[in-house]
Amino acid sequence: MYSWRSAFSLRCVWRRSRKWWVRVGLGGVVACWLGFLTIAIAPAQSPAIASAPFNQLSFYPLTQTLPTDLYRPTAQWLGRLILPKPGQYQQWQRATQETDWAWLEVYHAPPPYQDLVGKIVRLGWSQNPRTQTYVQTATQDVQFPPDVQKSIEAGRIHPVRLNGRQQVGPLQSLAGFRPQDDVTVGLAGDIQFEGNALTAPPIPGPGTPTVRISQEPVMTTGRYVALVKVVEAIAPPVGYPLPTQCPGGAPCASEFFRTQHYNPATQQFDGPMAVIRVPQQPSDSRGVFASTPRDLAKSPAGSAGWYVYGAPDRQGLFTVQALKPRSLFQLKPTTVVLGQANALNYIRYDNWAETAPRKGTVQSVVVDARAKEPEQAIAPWQAGLTNPNAIGTRALVLHLFGARGGDGDLGENGPLGTYTGHFAYGLAEVVRDEFTQEPQFDVTYVQVYANNGPGIMSGVSTWANYMGDLQRGKMGTHPTSDILVNFEPLTEDYQFGSVTFSPLRELLAELSLVAARYRIGDGTGSALISAATSCVQDSNQALYNTLRRLQQKVEQTPEAVAWMRANPSAPDSQRFRRLVRLTRDLYEQLTPLGVVRWDWDNNADVVLGTQSQFVSLSQLTVRNLLTGLLTWRTALPRQGQDEIAILYLKNRASLWVLRSNQLGGFDPTIYPIAPTLALGAWTLPWTNIPIFSILLTQILGSLRVPALPGWAFTAGAGVIFGAIAYGVGRRLGVVRWQPWPAPWPRQLRRAIALFWMPALVKELIFRVLLIPEPGRTGPLEPYWWLFALVSLGLYVAHYPLWARLTRSPQPTGTKPGVLVLYALLGLTCTVVYRVTGSLWTITLLHGLAVVVWGLGLGGMAYLRPQALAPAPSGMVAPPNSP
Repeated sequence: MYSWRSAFSLRCVWRRSRKWWVRVGLGGVVACWLGFLTIAIAPAQSPAIASAPFNQLSFYPLTQTLPTDLYRPTAQWLGRLILPKPGQYQQWQRATQETDWAWLEVYHAPPPYQDLVGKIVRLGWSQNPRTQTYVQTATQDVQFPPDVQKSIEAGRIHPVRLNGRQQVGPLQSLAGFRPQDDVTVGLAGDIQFEGNALTAPPIPGPGTPTVRISQEPVMTTGRYVALVKVVEAIAPPVGYPLPTQCPGGAPCASEFFRTQHYNPATQQFDGPMAVIRVPQQPSDSRGVFASTPRDLAKSPAGSAGWYVYGAPDRQGLFTVQALKPRSLFQLKPTTVVLGQANALNYIRYDNWAETAPRKGTVQSVVVDARAKEPEQAIAPWQAGLTNPNAIGTRALVLHLFGARGGDGDLGENGPLGTYTGHFAYGLAEVVRDEFTQEPQFDVTYVQVYANNGPGIMSGVSTWANYMGDLQRGKMGTHPTSDILVNFEPLTEDYQFGSVTFSPLRELLAELSLVAARYRIGDGTGSALISAATSCVQDSNQALYNTLRRLQQKVEQTPEAVAWMRANPSAPDSQRFRRLVRLTRDLYEQLTPLGVVRWDWDNNADVVLGTQSQFVSLSQLTVRNLLTGLLTWRTALPRQGQDEIAILYLKNRASLWVLRSNQLGGFDPTIYPIAPTLALGAWTLPWTNIPIFSILLTQILGSLRVPALPGWAFTAGAGVIFGAIAYGVGRRLGVVRWQPWPAPWPRQLRRAIALFWMPALVKELIFRVLLIPEPGRTGPLEPYWWLFALVSLGLYVAHYPLWARLTRSPQPTGTKPGVLVLYALLGLTCTVVYRVTGSLWTITLLHGLAVVVWGLGLGGMAYLRPQALAPAPSGMVAPPNSP
């Protein structure tokens, strides 16, 4: 049994400690969140990988002869980039005034230029103003600061050959990022040729022809591609020993396979048989193998065949450099998800459910919130393919990979239950496959990637290069989710009279600019990860810049504005209105606290031409860590992909999800792990509910600063509450005009304290933590008020419960009149939270109510009874606060 002394002691301990635990709690939230805003940097590539013969371009003779019906060039224009020497840049700058170009050793060229194959040409930019503006914006001098050396010693690759160079542009950084000239690219877009292919000299010089491009080259793996069925592993031919190192221990699996080519005539794999080599890559510095040929013939992902990318070696044996599963890209979904509730549930939970058991498999899932039948959901993706050469639906790609599990160094650590993964944007197009003539997805990425050990580069890359590459690709080691977004207002061009706008082209160009900045680290040679700079943060910075620039372009084009006013019902006008709504929603998504990041604002001005210099990636130091909180919804890759995908769903987009889970040969030493939100790996027992992640997300979500209508609604709700509470309180005898007779400095201190506790602390507990974030609960949205009413009941009930716990001699928490006021206040704050979703509005409302009641309407007799001596007659002095 407690005595009054023990009860008083308990209350004193609580009063002394409550500020401490609140400070520690809120500080911990910020510290944990900022600590999670990183991605795992890949380990250093071992010398054995770089020196493996099959990883050298010289391993594959330049002159090749392959059957054209079985093997196709990976691009019409294909070649290897070579970094020119500084003197060569100076020479060409004097002659042509060009500062950014590279040599290109030609592997493939269109028929009119076949004489260029095996020769070196100069690769330069088109002279059109749009392209030149991009090149000038991305060009910077490169000078390494001293701390870059530490990163190099840690095993990360930096563009050391560019250090000290001036006027480094996108082509120069693409050619010179790695220590060797080993970047293979395909040329895309408008291509112009200057010179004579027949008289091109074998050694580059003044007479070297020039190939001009209008967009950044696409990084590609392999010179040729074929579609084959892997039949079985076979013994190595004479002169090719078994690998000495492989996952799973000795004996290592054979690298050689009997395959059968696809036959277009029968549409089956009954074409010519062939033997190919799928090399066993050496392990990296942690013992991880990027790929393995073990049990490749048994892989379920290869049920529909493999696209094999590579070239013959010196003995004429086709050696695979990249793999791509045909089944993943066919327009044949394994699952169709219909209805809004099911669609939201799939994105939030089912997409990454049971990731480890899915190892080695692929899933292809159509997600449509509006379609009623599967055929109706698939139809928009097949539109446009009216002839064999047509390109059909275009879609924005939201790319995300997870983590690698394994014992010891083989697995990637998830600090505090968080596996971040990696995020990128890309482009998917529905095309006719050149082997089967069936429609399938062609996926390219625009990677924004930090300096890393394997040498993965920022820039435009094919799926085979980024995912399927046996040396550096992620296909064999990480689970991946590519969400393809079919949203015509974004992916289709606009024609307003004679004016054309292309949102998707603008976005891809902006992403290419960010990627070029990453390759040279804004001139520092270093692009490392921090709370404010990362793959997902800077990819979405590009999205923010694109939306801002597009909006300004349209508003500043009188012809476009006039055309839309004259043609409000035209398809382009209707699509543009949908794009405006998407822009508004994305803006709120990218600025969840209602404040635009200062670096994003500055860098957008650079692109628009009103600023001259980017905020460098290295300028966001420890003093700027809170910058990351301004864009917290796109700070972690998983949250970025989930929330942006859901936003598109709510704007009537259709989604197609391509999921892969450590494909190719089987590596028994690793397993796939889903990426998580912060603290996302910690779930409630016997469930998959990441409770700590949900609570952290709700806290950060409540920090938003509402717009003027939100504050106006809060003010109106406060007036209505005040009128009702005053009348009810007067009738129940707990409200009366009785100012607190204390000096004004003491009244000011008391008012500030009341805004902290009870207002801020109790709103944080009973509204923010116990009620789902308004408008973001997905399938639980219909039950929001159920959560809210339960929380309201707990809020009112905790007063008498606390009074009993502390054995208070004057338990005013049980006085009916006071409880009625508590209930009215809690209900009003709940309604305001539902509308504004902001902790600040409900804290202000709660704090003002308590201050007005306490300092002017007799509430101090309940808030601080010891402050009045004696207490007013007929009033009980409670120790509790609302």
